[in-house]
Amino acid sequence: MSEIPVVFNRCAVRRHRDRAAARFAEHDFLFREVAERLLDRLDDVTRAFPLALDLGCRAGAIGRMLGGRGKVETLIQCDLSEAMANAASGVAAVADEETLPFAPATFDLVLSALALHWTNDLPGALLQIRRALKPDGLFLGALFGADTLQELRRALTEAELEVAGGASPRVAPFADVRDLGALLQRAGFALPVVDRDTITVSYTDPLRLMRDLRGMGEANAVAARPKRFSRRALFAAATERYLRVSRGAGSDGRVPATFQVIFLTAWAPHPGQQRPLKPGSATTRLAQALDAETRNPRR
Repeated sequence: MSEIPVVFNRCAVRRHRDRAAARFAEHDFLFREVAERLLDRLDDVTRAFPLALDLGCRAGAIGRMLGGRGKVETLIQCDLSEAMANAASGVAAVADEETLPFAPATFDLVLSALALHWTNDLPGALLQIRRALKPDGLFLGALFGADTLQELRRALTEAELEVAGGASPRVAPFADVRDLGALLQRAGFALPVVDRDTITVSYTDPLRLMRDLRGMGEANAVAARPKRFSRRALFAAATERYLRVSRGAGSDGRVPATFQVIFLTAWAPHPGQQRPLKPGSATTRLAQALDAETRNPRR
């Protein structure tokens, strides 16, 4: 078995969430927006889910929003951070997304909003989610995609190359949308669907963006990140580049921050689910279905 690469320091991920928990409500706008978009997808499913799991619940935004929807009878919430789990109302526990403490075939529904992008073993986490679902159970997830914080990543990289003569990982790497469908299939899910949204948030300056990231518990937790305090000149140079490149994007003088959110929809396998037809098994020609005339291109 190949060794799982340690991309993120999970202790740092927990510590960042612990520190953010007390004032998380001042910075949770992005989590509330993504939770709402995730639950819009749940509204499209015409069935009830007696027992559901909110994986990476933070302070419980999904639980509060589910209150009036009526599709979930019982919601179990969990987060890597004890401080975040304590801030969530209802039933909440501490659990690691990489090591789920739930028996197989426990849940009818698993929801996860902006937690899985910090896992070192995303394929393994998806496999555990699939195993925790009952047959024909539904998984709805959202995680940051590769284009997230592209402006900040570029500004920090260029500034560090100039100031320090080299670049270090100061913004986390995120999954590419093209890979996630394959990961769902690899984890044994059926009927996977992957789509993406882009949310652009404007700030008066890049430092306010960095403060928001800390307030969200989304500060840099890359294992190879610099362990020493960064030089003040680095952030001054990065801010100058961010402003110079981004200020022209809007007429109000504010700077944009891009958050690409990838949404995952998939089902635990069940014999009664729809299956694609085998190649060559169609009984009707495409031209007939489209009421179109078939022509030989050689004539």
